[in-house]
Amino acid sequence: MAQPVNMGDHALAQLRYIRQTMERSGEFTAVPGWGGVWMGVTALGAAWLAARQANPAGWLTVWLAEMGLAVAIGGLAIWRKTHHGDRSLFTAPGRRFFLSFAPPVAAGAVLSAALIRLQLAGVLPGLWLLLYGAGVTTAGAFSVRVVPLMGLCFMGLGAGALAAPVEFGNLFLAAGFGGLQIGFGVWIARRYGG
Repeated sequence: MAQPVNMGDHALAQLRYIRQTMERSGEFTAVPGWGGVWMGVTALGAAWLAARQANPAGWLTVWLAEMGLAVAIGGLAIWRKTHHGDRSLFTAPGRRFFLSFAPPVAAGAVLSAALIRLQLAGVLPGLWLLLYGAGVTTAGAFSVRVVPLMGLCFMGLGAGALAAPVEFGNLFLAAGFGGLQIGFGVWIARRYGG
């Protein structure tokens, strides 16, 4: 004979199902606005400094240091936005955002190492912009509407950088990681919070 169903357990299971369904349908809103602005400001500084380097190795060192700084700024800004908004990074939309963003960025790191080894660093600006844009576009499917648009703009600049003469690579990096990052950062901060 079957045991009777405990209504309290049944209600808790239904609430858990509703909560999980709502979480899966939500969006990742911790994309940093003001953090993106600061990332853009440091990228403009890096572009200025990189343009003054005497050799490609110096240029590359400046941009790699900038990438590390940008990751730190972005990570801190995301942490602050989730912390102050009483949200978690580990919700379903947050996990999907990062799992979608990571593969193109990881591919960019691997390809960058190979291109540097082959002494083809002139391709890096286009590659970085294109793959960062691909990561932002795919991750943006789990975020606010403006994020995929930002990613597509980065991809467009990356394609332009790959088609342009190598000497313009630094300007494309300044336009993307500086200008686009600042512009979209302000937009995100004003419409979706810091």
